[in-house]
Amino acid sequence: MSMQTGALHRPATTDASTLLRRVLWLDGLSTAAVGVLLLAATGLFEDLLGLPVSWSVPIGVGLLGWALAAVLIVDRPDIAPRHVMFVIGGNALSAAGLVALALTDLVPLTGPGVAFMLLMAVVVAVYAELQFMGLRRSAR
Repeated sequence: MSMQTGALHRPATTDASTLLRRVLWLDGLSTAAVGVLLLAATGLFEDLLGLPVSWSVPIGVGLLGWALAAVLIVDRPDIAPRHVMFVIGGNALSAAGLVALALTDLVPLTGPGVAFMLLMAVVVAVYAELQFMGLRRSAR
């Protein structure tokens, strides 16, 4: 006697868009969290990281907009490859911008501020790579 109901019986391969949807969703969720954190703790970020309020507020608002875009893309029944490429390109540019911000004197970042920017760059670059992998799998 075998059980072949619902979640207990799954094919060996899962939906090709699962990775893409999960990474886009995680990207949107974590981006929103960082955006809210930047807006809610501007003073802390200025003191601890050296990120001035004049930078953290616009960045926080921009991150919330970016998060909304990612979630709207995931919410569609069919994810358009051009939308994913837009997200991947935005993440790649963001990672490069974070590295540039960390390694130049454009903003007077503290040591922890430089480390935070570089960590964020790595996270965003990993999202871009995973999104690219998910897009390739979905195209097959």
